[in-house]
Amino acid sequence: MYTHIKNIVTAGVPIHEAKKALIMIHGRGASAESMVPLSKYLGLEDVAIFAPQANRHSWYPTSFIEPVEMNQPALDSALTVLSDLVDEIVSAGIGRDHLYFLGFSQGACLTLEYVTRNAARYAGVVAFTGGLIGEQIAMENYKGDFMQTPVLITTSDPDTHVPLSRVKETEVILKDMNVAITMKAYPRKQHTITNEEINLANSLIFSEANEVI
Repeated sequence: MYTHIKNIVTAGVPIHEAKKALIMIHGRGASAESMVPLSKYLGLEDVAIFAPQANRHSWYPTSFIEPVEMNQPALDSALTVLSDLVDEIVSAGIGRDHLYFLGFSQGACLTLEYVTRNAARYAGVVAFTGGLIGEQIAMENYKGDFMQTPVLITTSDPDTHVPLSRVKETEVILKDMNVAITMKAYPRKQHTITNEEINLANSLIFSEANEVI
């Protein structure tokens, strides 16, 4: 059965000393360990870092725009991993308004799916090349108020794996849920994370000017 077990790589400041937390979610074929070094380039201090590892290096087996049932039970299992991790972080004393998410590709899709199903005032969300999951977007899954959580979605125009149309659909849904949304599509960008995207994430999401007081 294609399910995930708890396997979390940690870095940064120990949770009991941290003022913020960052969950970093890797893409298909990658690893939690491959995501953590990216944190060195983010404008965050006093942050506890958590990077969950997917079973078989993939959060779900097929494309994110296939029917949801084709990605089950892996998708529900992946969402449970994130839900349990968020609960642990909050229980340790880090409020959701001091919790950041960052995902790339398949990890960006999973990030967006989790936060949109669990709307709250988060510190910020960065989705490098991703969109909401499913052949059709199931609007009944998405309720609540993000209370102006800053969210950045970047992608390529076009991208091999993520249709720009789905990114734009995701942008509209998040805007309707009271997100301070920024979406940027880079012409013919490779399916990777660029320095320009990191700089944009720092200016919009991770800078001290965006922090909750």
